[in-house]
Amino acid sequence: MRGMMKARRRSPTMNPLPFQLDPEPATETLTSYGGVPLVVRAFRSLGLPEAVAQHVRIKQRDRGYDEATFVESFVILNAVGGECLEDFEQLRADAGLAELVGHGMPSPEAARNFLYAFHEDAKIEEAQLRLKGDEKAYIPDETIPLQGLGAVNRTAIAEVGNRCPDQKIATVDQDATIIESRKQEAKATYEGERGYQPMLAVWAETGLILSDEFRDGNVPAMMSPLSGAKAAFAALPKTVETFYYRGDSASHEHELMDWLRNPLREGGPAGLIGFAISARMSAELAKAIDEVKEDQWQMVKEETDAIRSCAEVAFVPGERSEKKDSQPLRYIAIRIEKKQGHLYDDGSRIRHFAVVTNIEGWTAPKLIQWHREKAGTVEMVHDILKNELAAGVLPCGRFGANAAWLRLAVITHNVLTALKRLALPAEHLSARPKRLRFLYLNLAGRVLHHARSLHLRLAALLARIGDMVQAFEALPLRV
Repeated sequence: MRGMMKARRRSPTMNPLPFQLDPEPATETLTSYGGVPLVVRAFRSLGLPEAVAQHVRIKQRDRGYDEATFVESFVILNAVGGECLEDFEQLRADAGLAELVGHGMPSPEAARNFLYAFHEDAKIEEAQLRLKGDEKAYIPDETIPLQGLGAVNRTAIAEVGNRCPDQKIATVDQDATIIESRKQEAKATYEGERGYQPMLAVWAETGLILSDEFRDGNVPAMMSPLSGAKAAFAALPKTVETFYYRGDSASHEHELMDWLRNPLREGGPAGLIGFAISARMSAELAKAIDEVKEDQWQMVKEETDAIRSCAEVAFVPGERSEKKDSQPLRYIAIRIEKKQGHLYDDGSRIRHFAVVTNIEGWTAPKLIQWHREKAGTVEMVHDILKNELAAGVLPCGRFGANAAWLRLAVITHNVLTALKRLALPAEHLSARPKRLRFLYLNLAGRVLHHARSLHLRLAALLARIGDMVQAFEALPLRV
């Protein structure tokens, strides 16, 4: 009948799955991680096994695996999405993976003992003895094995620099992040939850993590930021010629500011480091901002519910970092004004912030926008480490072991970053680990033996396999 609706075809999603699950495991050598050799190839191409052998020496009861095999195994665990030591069992059950990378995965117990080797109670006790008066927060010195892992990470950075010699500019973005933990040893953070608060520094132009410093949750972010900044600049390859630094108000600290302003600084590059740092809002600075005339404010950005403006502020604080023989710093005020009908939680319409900088020649709006861009670098890396790699689930209550767990996630991030930058198609340069797993790493494959050689046949698009072949060619191994 005309006008009657045509009967809909039954959706296949309404039917039972068209197979029965065989309770017996496959007799063929299969793998669910056919793309993992890409990560391993990048790890080895960067010279990291040799770096581990040179810098990381630990005492192990189980000598079934050398240090480089352990580190590579942790990189694999992070890369495929594992988040706890027990996930090594899943990798151990994949017979094809072991054949493809040339070694099996350690047991959870062996991996745990490996992490324990990075912890020393003596380092905690030494830090506690350095406390003065009512001080409670401290930063332990790193153990020798943990320092060795740091050297491994610097090897990766240096090798990427060698292969990208045209990258002459380095902007170091530094910030702390909170990793929640219910471990008894975890301490309360400024937000109230228990956990840890490591400090990281990122090379903004490449996405590489330059330094990481594991800290207890009760350590203020503005406590000794200079150590992380020094480590970050020291990790940059020799090919870099122009240096910048961005930080939040935790970096508005006199020792760091003095170091950044000193062209003959110790432990860092000579010459200018252009910086922009969120200024701590003192009563004097707030008063100076209030005195800015309306016609001096410049539009930065109009948002849905607010207008963001900025203005130069005539302000010279009485700080140790403001020396008489140095060029006065620029203070740029930021005004965020809510539009009509919108208010902040406290009922106000306007809030002020400020940035302090030594960069001349940039307009205030340009500098403010440039400073805000660190949210897309170091803050994004925090999110990746905690939510897409394994750093967000700390394995135990031992400080040094957790510090090693974080650093192994950092090394994984840098290996994946190197893989994207050096070997994969350009459209994947901004791909996060979750995307890389979907496209390349977690691919089904069959391991075949032919004439004393090993072959991998992937269940993937021909174009994707072609990308992988080219990636292997772009990642030569050291002989």
